Amino acid sequence: MPAPTLSVMTTPATTTVSLSADEARRIALRAQGLLGAPDRRAGVAGVLRSLGAVQLDTISVLARSHELVPYARLGAVGREAVESAYWSGGRSFEYWSHAACVLPVEEWPYFAFRRRARRARGHRWHMLKDKQRSCAEVLARLRSDGPLTSTDLGGAKNGGPWWDWSETKIAVEWLLDTGEVVCAQRRGWKRVYDLAERAVPGELLHDDLDDAECLRRLVGQAGRAMGVATRADLADYHRLTGAQVDSVVADSGLVPVTVEGWTGKDRTAWADPGALAAPLRGRHRTTLLSPFDSLVWDRPRTLRLFGFHHRLEAYVPRHKRVHGYFAMPVLAGGRLVGRVDPAREGRTLVARQVSVAGAGAVEPVARALREAAEWVGCDAVRPERVEPAGLVAPLAAAVDKLT
Repeated sequence: MPAPTLSVMTTPATTTVSLSADEARRIALRAQGLLGAPDRRAGVAGVLRSLGAVQLDTISVLARSHELVPYARLGAVGREAVESAYWSGGRSFEYWSHAACVLPVEEWPYFAFRRRARRARGHRWHMLKDKQRSCAEVLARLRSDGPLTSTDLGGAKNGGPWWDWSETKIAVEWLLDTGEVVCAQRRGWKRVYDLAERAVPGELLHDDLDDAECLRRLVGQAGRAMGVATRADLADYHRLTGAQVDSVVADSGLVPVTVEGWTGKDRTAWADPGALAAPLRGRHRTTLLSPFDSLVWDRPRTLRLFGFHHRLEAYVPRHKRVHGYFAMPVLAGGRLVGRVDPAREGRTLVARQVSVAGAGAVEPVARALREAAEWVGCDAVRPERVEPAGLVAPLAAAVDKLT
């Protein structure tokens, strides 16, 4: 497909790119690393840099979400290699972006606006009894003993419910929020805290960027990661406000575009000029996607781009679930063609519930299941419930054919 063409609007000094819905979808896929040959030399670290944020989550079915994201783009990259790419060599840190996310360490200065806002607020939702003393004790321990978990620091809980944090846990999370402490690693799913002065390279360890510059860079980064985006899309990527986006988007390096079918509040969109200039061609990835993948983490955008209603049902009561506990969208041919709710039984990947768009989606769903099974060390795949019901046997046969 050729590069999108320019459509000149009525104001003589301005031009606005007009995109078809299909072009917008392909631009988004390519920006997210799911159209075209993957950059295997850059690997997982390259995926993180291009996305700008990879969401973390406690749920682990086939693997944790931050492992599934590079898998979706690179294929069967080793899971140890994924963890190493994130957490070794000072490449990244964890902070509040779209949610709790792994972020490239180069973005540390961009979040100065959020650290300043946390400091100005003066507290988390948990209150410290003696902030000065508790924080000083945590910093002293990290300084003397090196990187530590909250358990190492004395324990995260007071013995009550999960939100009943200890004074030490509240203090170290406050220090993380405000930038004196960094989470530069997860160990056994526990945050490992270190002093920012030790974990962040010296040339990046500053809050020199004012709020406007931080926002400008984050909006520009989000636009490049999505390829084409509405104001709401840009705000959601790093959880900014619409007003914050409005204040900087004109200076972010993004250009205004219109997209076929994007109307109402979505009528105004912005695109990365580099994405507009490159031909929209390349290999489409066929894969299972984490429900927390940045391609689909925003429901309105997913519906607008793919006509696909995406909802994580892990926190929905079992009897109200439609597609399953951890339903993973299936990407094939640049479309979202179904969902799979997976589980593991020994060396068998069990597709507890599969929903497919039609008979044409059976073969790509089977391929996605087979590849995922091999990646997590399973040598068999067993589909259980399939919607439409008439596709149970064809899906089982397609999976067996790939064995």
